[in-house]
Amino acid sequence: MNQNFGDKIEKLKILPIRNMVIYPFQLAPIIVNSPSSIQLIDDCLTENSLLGLFTLKEEQKNEDSQKLSTTSFYSVGVVAKILKMIKLPNNSMRVLVQGLNRCKITGFVETNKNYFVSNVKILKDIIKNTNNEIALIRNVRNLFQEVISYMPNFNEELEIIIGNISEPDKLVDLISSNLNISIKEKQKLLETLEVKKRAEILNVHLNEELELLKLGSKIQTNVKSKLDKKQREFFLRQELEAIKKELGESDEVGEEIKEFQKKIEDAKLPEEVKTVAEKELKRMSKMQVGYAEYSVIHTYLEWLTDLPWAIETKDNLNLTQAKKQLDQDHYDLNDVKEVILDFLAVKALKKDVKTNILCLVGPPGVGKTSLGRSIATSLNRKFVRMSLGGITDEAEIRGHRKTYVGALPGRIIQGIKTAGSKNPVFMLDEIDKLGHSYKGDPSSALLEVLDPEQNFAFRDNYLEVNFNLGQVMFIATANVLDTIPRPLLDRMEVVHIPGYTTEEKMMIGKRFLIPKQLKENGLKKNQLILSNAVMKKLIMNYTREAGVRNFERVIRKLCRKIARQIVENKKYNPKLTEKELTTYLKQPPFFNDVKERIKLPGIATGLAWTAAGGVILFIEATKMQGKGTLTLTGQLGDVMKESATLALAYIRANASKWNIDEKVFKDNSIHIHVPEGATPKDGPSAGITIATALFSMFVNKTVRSDFAMTGELTLRGKVLPIGGVKEKILAAKQAGIYNIILPIDNKKDILDIDEKRLKSLKIHYVEYIDEVFNLVIKNK
Repeated sequence: MNQNFGDKIEKLKILPIRNMVIYPFQLAPIIVNSPSSIQLIDDCLTENSLLGLFTLKEEQKNEDSQKLSTTSFYSVGVVAKILKMIKLPNNSMRVLVQGLNRCKITGFVETNKNYFVSNVKILKDIIKNTNNEIALIRNVRNLFQEVISYMPNFNEELEIIIGNISEPDKLVDLISSNLNISIKEKQKLLETLEVKKRAEILNVHLNEELELLKLGSKIQTNVKSKLDKKQREFFLRQELEAIKKELGESDEVGEEIKEFQKKIEDAKLPEEVKTVAEKELKRMSKMQVGYAEYSVIHTYLEWLTDLPWAIETKDNLNLTQAKKQLDQDHYDLNDVKEVILDFLAVKALKKDVKTNILCLVGPPGVGKTSLGRSIATSLNRKFVRMSLGGITDEAEIRGHRKTYVGALPGRIIQGIKTAGSKNPVFMLDEIDKLGHSYKGDPSSALLEVLDPEQNFAFRDNYLEVNFNLGQVMFIATANVLDTIPRPLLDRMEVVHIPGYTTEEKMMIGKRFLIPKQLKENGLKKNQLILSNAVMKKLIMNYTREAGVRNFERVIRKLCRKIARQIVENKKYNPKLTEKELTTYLKQPPFFNDVKERIKLPGIATGLAWTAAGGVILFIEATKMQGKGTLTLTGQLGDVMKESATLALAYIRANASKWNIDEKVFKDNSIHIHVPEGATPKDGPSAGITIATALFSMFVNKTVRSDFAMTGELTLRGKVLPIGGVKEKILAAKQAGIYNIILPIDNKKDILDIDEKRLKSLKIHYVEYIDEVFNLVIKNK
């Protein structure tokens, strides 16, 4: 019956196992936890090799696997092969192995692996087939079948298999593997090569087991009528513990049950959750460790008891201290700071106030994400960040059902666990970049999370119990509002964060960016000094953005260049001049070209809004001999194309008012182009700019370079209001344009802008397009 491996197998990997002995032909599941054992299994699977299974000695049961030596386990074990391996959620493995042959370690091999490798000798069974041996084997079979008859929950298939096995060595090993005896006795059977001697040992154990079963059956019959359900369960558990203690077996399940009972009590679970936890714990107590369902319940209870059901941080209700913290971490951003301080004021008066759900909207690099951490610090709360960009699976929010392999709670519950309190500041970053697919719509799953009227009973698919998110302060960030579903947007209080002016960027650079980069690049304060003039040039000529992200990158690059100068012992000027910037950063990629670009008639400067903030937009118009056609280029959207057609129609309809010959429209074709043709452009706010460019071309007079404009034009020449006023004003100021034309109906938007942002600007409000022409056309 033994497979022929020869006398020796070279370099067999040795896996020590606890609390079990595996015999030849036996199938057995093994849970592997230690890193060295996991590495061993991976190597065996990769090399398609066998392994040796050797039982740890009794005194080594509780010893750390890292401290095992070559004497920690018995020298006789089995050669085995791996049939199946499953990785469990807690980073352990469940491995199904089959014993093949008895073997004995003959010597260990030194390797660079963190597990044992040895040479082993294959041990062969001794079968004599005498009448005495045959009779003994038959008696063992009969005794075991009688033992099974007293065990109603025993596997019926085992009884059939025992009856059909003809090989004595295989029969004796199968009975040994299923007999409830101590590890030492099982190891003794494994080390006994004579089948007759093994049968004699089994004969003694089977008789003892049969007597115990008969006695237990008699006791059960006598007292059954006197014991109620709870008493009977108590009696059976006590009896089971006594038997296990007598046989020297550890009660691993019992220890874990006690541990979870303590965790359930300590977690102060709500009554509904406690009921569910105790029910699952009861199911777990009736299972063996190797069962797949045991691992599922174990992981579930860990999540349930590790969540902060009753743990919360105490809010800092000192408004002066909170304001100081916010001002220390971020420059400006007064609108957001006001919202936070208002919330704290209400919290001081009313303890159970519902937390605001904020949505910080603004261009990249203005500090939306870092502001969340600052808010958490000022409130004395934990901070958790979850990036929503690209998420297309609803289960990322709500989790998977725990019946699925590898199931976990959603990222909301995971974040709460990470925070360790039930009232953290939870940042939902890039909420405008959520996707959806056949796996569901994550934005719909967020509706419950971000609704104060519902989130007090948020139900994760994995937990299947309610968790109160009512005390969590959710802060979402976005670049644009257009891509956020309206129902989701309706649940949030939107706070717009505009871009920074040049002066504000300089202040941020002095207070935050330069000290930060000096520290990160190992420089001292006196090793790099940037004057206001140098910083202004960095901002104007090396970066063009609403935020300060690229500004910080340029400062970081300068710090690295200086660090190199210091390391190479080269002389340099720590007080950088504007001329020296080109030495380290090369030529600036941007320059102020507004005046150069509108020297000729037919060109006007407009203002536009993008997800990255406000930008300057040039409109160019020209005419050529033709048949009165209109050509539009520059990747214009439908709305912008309509604005161009409308502007031309208005000027043609009122041509006589400005002494424009009607023949010009009939004998010429018109071409309107918006530069940076690779960038798509759309919207009605360029209407008055297009009309101004056309008017300038027809009257052959240039447009003033110190003016920029924005506004929608109607067919009757009226100028209608537009959006993005803050961003557009900021773009004009950064480009060095200080005269801005706005629709008169946008006057109310100016009132919401901080006065320091309007410093040195002159706003011209217009109601009709004629007013625009009067303002900007030179020598009109």
